[in-house]
Amino acid sequence: MPETLKKEKWIEIILTTPSELVEPLSNFLTELGTDGIIEEELDLDSFKETPVPASEAELKAYLPWGSEAKKQISLLKKYILNLSKTFPELGKPTFITNTITDPDWGEQWKKYFKPMKISKNIVIKPTWERYAPLGRDIVVDIDPGMAFGTGQHPSTRMCIMALEDILIHNRGIHDWKALDVGTGTGILAISCAKLGVKNVVAVDLDPQAIEIASKNIAINGVADRIEIMNRDVSMCKGTFDLIVANLTANALIGLRPHLVRMTKEDGYMILSGIIEQDATSIETIFESKDITIHDTLTEKEWVCYVLKKRSKTR
Repeated sequence: MPETLKKEKWIEIILTTPSELVEPLSNFLTELGTDGIIEEELDLDSFKETPVPASEAELKAYLPWGSEAKKQISLLKKYILNLSKTFPELGKPTFITNTITDPDWGEQWKKYFKPMKISKNIVIKPTWERYAPLGRDIVVDIDPGMAFGTGQHPSTRMCIMALEDILIHNRGIHDWKALDVGTGTGILAISCAKLGVKNVVAVDLDPQAIEIASKNIAINGVADRIEIMNRDVSMCKGTFDLIVANLTANALIGLRPHLVRMTKEDGYMILSGIIEQDATSIETIFESKDITIHDTLTEKEWVCYVLKKRSKTR
């Protein structure tokens, strides 16, 4: 079969999950090799015989049709089983699959992405929408493609709120150096640059994310301020005044030695992508005589920590 025809056939996964598990499932689906994920919250509908709880969300993901798909579906089943054992108090995620041809998923999610004011000053705007800035609005244009990060997820929103609070209240940020770990669409790196940081490094393991982030950085006119790298953050050198990492609790814990090493004295770490159940672990593992909790943000079941590294002279 010609390669061009193979690309037109896909396995669609429609997954219903408690909202608390959206982040780990989205990350797993990405690692599994899905080409694009669409998230939609499911609200109560009085016209349905069986209303769906508002605490649930629906994820749609797409796998290239072929011999690998069966193995990937099996891995997803195993992951969901392990996830339900880890969080027995939450409902078990369920999914169905469909075989479809030439899906329009690349455009479907766009109807859910509208200009949104994330913090006091930051407005996230899709590139295809119009928006007239008001007052002190700082507009960040984003075309997510198939990368994670539109500002609509609580973990991303809280990162932006924390970034704005730190950067607006600290003098001399023009001389700061910032690091965005797992940059995705580049939204956090771009926000840093637009809030005044002139030296930002953005890293991601996914080459596709790097490509998408590079385009968004160019669209926002901050390419002269941001250096983007396709590499593991553990391989990065140097130190930073500000590090932001919107990942998962497990990923953050694994990266702790590197994040602490790269944070300058009196520097900040913003850690997000953490569900409430993992908050205690993050606090226990990250807090030390050198690292203190500067601020904590919460939204729904999500937690974001702002940590500060003490100066050794104090």
